[in-house]
Amino acid sequence: MIPRTLLATASVPGGDSLRLIQRGDDYFITLGHSELMTSRMAGSEEALAEMSCDRLRETPAPQLLIGGYGMGFTLRAALARLGADGRVTVAELVPEIIDWARGPMAALTAGCLDDPRVEVVLDDVGAVIGGASRRYDAILLDVDNGPDGLTREGNDRIYSMAGLARVRGALRPGGVLAIWSAAPDARFTRRLKDAGFAVEEVPVRARSSGKGGRHIIWFARAP
Repeated sequence: MIPRTLLATASVPGGDSLRLIQRGDDYFITLGHSELMTSRMAGSEEALAEMSCDRLRETPAPQLLIGGYGMGFTLRAALARLGADGRVTVAELVPEIIDWARGPMAALTAGCLDDPRVEVVLDDVGAVIGGASRRYDAILLDVDNGPDGLTREGNDRIYSMAGLARVRGALRPGGVLAIWSAAPDARFTRRLKDAGFAVEEVPVRARSSGKGGRHIIWFARAP
C-alpha cells in the first residue's frame, strides 16, 4: 500500500482549508472530507477547454478567462487548442494553488504558467468578471463541483441571476460561458435560459480514456 502524504494546506477565504496530498505519482486536492480534484482524472476538465475553443474557431485572437487554476488541466488544454494570437487569463483566489503548481506539481504543470499567452490574476473570478466589459470571448468556470458553491459560499453569486447578468456584460457578443459540474442541475439550466443564454448541456466522462463517471458541462452562448 502506497501511503498518502500531506504536502501542504491553504485557507480558502470564507471557506474550509484545502489540502494537497501526494500518493506515489498522483496528487489530490481536498476540501474538508471532499476530494475536489486528482491528477488521475483530467478528461472532463480538458473537455471544458477543448469544447470551448472549438466553439471559437471563427473568432480571431480569442480572449479566454478561466476561473480556478486547479491542477492546470483546463489551462493546458486551452493552450494546446488556441493559436498564437489567443490569450488566457487565469483567475485564482488561493495563491498557494499557484505555489503548488510551480513547486510540488511542477512536472504536472509543464510550464503552462510561463506561456506568454497566459496572465495569472490572484483574485476572485467573480470580481474579475464584474470588472470586465465586453472583454472575453469565453469564460470557463471550474471553481466548484457545480453551481452549488461547494468551495466557497461567495461563488453562489456567480450562478445567481445577477451574477449571470454580470457574466453577459463581461462577454463579447456571441461569447461562451462554459461551466463544469459534477452532476446535472435542471434548475440551473433553466436559470441560464432565463438569463438570456442559448444553452447546451453536454455530458462528458471523467477520464481522458472515455471512462469514469459522467460530468456535465454547460455551454451558454450570449446574444
